Amino acid sequence: MSTWHFLSPIGRITIEPVVPQEHIDLLHAWVTHPRSTFWGMHGYTPGQSRAAFDEIDADPHHAAWLGRIDGEPTFLTETYDPGHSVLAAHYRVEPGQLGMHVLVAPTDTPVHGLTSQVFRAVMHFCFRDPEVTRVVVEPDVRNHAIHAKNAAAGFVVDRRITLSDKEALLSFCTVEAFAGSELERGGERIPSPDVAHLEPGVMRRAHRHVAAKAIGEFTHERLLDPEPTADGRWSITAGTARYTFAATRHALEHWRVNPVSLERTIDGEPTEVDALTVVSDLHEDLGLPDHLRSTYLEELSGTLAGLAFKWHHERHTSRELVHADFQTIEAAMTEGHPAFVANNGRIGFSATDHAAYSPEAGADVRLVWVAVRRSVAHLSLADDLSEEDLYGGELDPAERERLSLRLEAEGVDPADYLLMPIHPWQWDHKLAVTFAADLARQDIVHLGTTSDRYRAQQSIRTFFNHDRPERHYVKTALAIQNMGFLRGLSPTYMSATPAINDWVAQVVADDPELADCGFRVLREIAAIGYTGDAYHQLGAPNPHTKMVAALWRESPVPKLAAGQRLQSLTGLLHRDADGGALITELIAASPIGATEWVRRMLHSYLRPVVHCLGVHDLAFMPHGENLILVLEDHVPTGVFMKDIGEEVVVMSDRPLPADVERIRHVLDPRVQSLSVLTDVLDGVLRFVAEILADDEVMTGDEFWTLVANCIREHADAHPRAARLDLLRESFEHSCLNRLQLRNTLQMVDLTDPEGSLIRVGDLANPLHEVSLRDARSASSSGNVGEARSASSSGSVGETRFASSSGSGGVDA
Repeated sequence: MSTWHFLSPIGRITIEPVVPQEHIDLLHAWVTHPRSTFWGMHGYTPGQSRAAFDEIDADPHHAAWLGRIDGEPTFLTETYDPGHSVLAAHYRVEPGQLGMHVLVAPTDTPVHGLTSQVFRAVMHFCFRDPEVTRVVVEPDVRNHAIHAKNAAAGFVVDRRITLSDKEALLSFCTVEAFAGSELERGGERIPSPDVAHLEPGVMRRAHRHVAAKAIGEFTHERLLDPEPTADGRWSITAGTARYTFAATRHALEHWRVNPVSLERTIDGEPTEVDALTVVSDLHEDLGLPDHLRSTYLEELSGTLAGLAFKWHHERHTSRELVHADFQTIEAAMTEGHPAFVANNGRIGFSATDHAAYSPEAGADVRLVWVAVRRSVAHLSLADDLSEEDLYGGELDPAERERLSLRLEAEGVDPADYLLMPIHPWQWDHKLAVTFAADLARQDIVHLGTTSDRYRAQQSIRTFFNHDRPERHYVKTALAIQNMGFLRGLSPTYMSATPAINDWVAQVVADDPELADCGFRVLREIAAIGYTGDAYHQLGAPNPHTKMVAALWRESPVPKLAAGQRLQSLTGLLHRDADGGALITELIAASPIGATEWVRRMLHSYLRPVVHCLGVHDLAFMPHGENLILVLEDHVPTGVFMKDIGEEVVVMSDRPLPADVERIRHVLDPRVQSLSVLTDVLDGVLRFVAEILADDEVMTGDEFWTLVANCIREHADAHPRAARLDLLRESFEHSCLNRLQLRNTLQMVDLTDPEGSLIRVGDLANPLHEVSLRDARSASSSGNVGEARSASSSGSVGETRFASSSGSGGVDA
């Protein structure tokens, strides 16, 4: 190996292989010095020292290294494979582990900070190989100085072991623990966050994209009313500021504002387009309260930065994503919640946190585990799952033994505790501070990380097990502010989650129609929450009661058949940095045409959602992040619905088990239908229609005809569903951005979500117009009931829709 280099505050550190013949005089003096007692070579002769280093040099599983600072020999370190050492008899050695010893040259003139910087450099040296995920040490129990240094570097004592020459503390340090350790992050060594994506060119594009989306969505929600200009453009005036732009208009009052066309002037003078300024210019039209304007702008700033990060670090085009794996696509997505303008605020995350924990970073994350005292915690489980099944499936036996020994080392009985995974950010920012008293009285005990690597999902606080995809998702409490909510989990609310999921899963499994559609649910099979803190004793709802909880959700991976692959539904709304749309590329790569592809997508997604509501009175929250598409040869053949416990509603008085009763919310059928018309048509499909029209894959009329046919065919087969009247002329216009603008801290009262909604008039239903047209066309041809998908205008990319004010058709 060539010499390894590391720049430190005390100079340039290099590490090179020990050559016994050249270095033995120096090394013999170090290892036999009275201050090197714990190295175990005190009293050796030069010949014995040479023999010891010759033996290391000949061992393929052991290596000795000489460290220099600015060229001066300063320290010795050894690395070894613990699987080929005496340690293998004391614990289960797993791949990715590396043993380490370090000795700083004894001196009568110690240099302040030298040992810390040497230790830090050695840790970086150990982790230089990406395959190394954990460093192992076994210092003498009497070596208190090295124990302190190990702790500062992030090592956690696993157990006490007896070796031939000492009593030792077997200790481990993961790469994440070292990265967040006092030794690595302390003082001037705190790493600067990566802000390469904030370069002017990328940010100018991001500002235009978000500003254009803001104008389009605020117009969709009737907060803005653009006026036509003489040159065929549109304009909005706000005080002395004027915005002009080109736009295409689609069904459901959907505006697609062209970011490149957007111009802003002040008193006629051109200015830079700035998404934050758009909100400031228009804040009176938006109804944004003065005391919340800065918070909304902070969420918008986070959205801008996130978009710039995705574009700057984009690894795959949409064409390449067609062939990518599940998690590669998940990390690439740009539009998890397309209707929301400020949809990636993540207030509380630093730039370093963003790089470590955001889905777009695609970084490996090791979850922190804690133990919570059973008497002040609750674990609820699915009917077919025991506590032993849960922990046995999520933790290897060696991991469980290590966690148990950690509890014993703390002087407590492991049987008195439940194990809970915690988001690393939550541990650092909340549990270790906000729950300090609970840690001090050992109601919560920190256990450290485990070996499995996870990847953050689009929902930010949910993790997919990257090492063991067959293991469950883990959803964690995360006290950051994002899209109008602090992202906590309520232990009390979640206690019924597994029972609700069992009931919903049974309803779905028993229905042959849903099986034919390939519709399945991913059950949340276990939920755990801690309630022993002072915040639960207040007797009133507060965000702190939702900070120590987690749940486990089934993974879709074990449920796949040969030839099937996965993709989040939100992928259908993705455009890459160059504008390429993933749905367009999927259709092009499939063996079928666009019409049949969309028909099959609707059969897998829309039809089962309509069926669950129309037949079972069961409504989900079926937006892009809550569904996973199953693809075969790039064609949708089914979906997995997730996030059941928090989102599902039964909208009738049908019988329910007692522990499922909380999900009942009886509503009139016309209101029930909004869970399809608002959440699916307006929340997802209007964006799909725009992409397909803009990419000239199919016109709006053609698309909405396929949607209407899907609903009509289902109603023909299941007459009870016709009560929903999904093809009616219009439906109430529910506005999501208005909720966030009204109160960006909590946009919905969770005790009365229906009453919290803001509705502004009605939206013309595009399904109604195409249904009337098809009926007229079929009647005139003598074939009543035959649906036709030809565009009424015959012009690709053009969409016509009737306005809710009755002003007639409008050309897109």
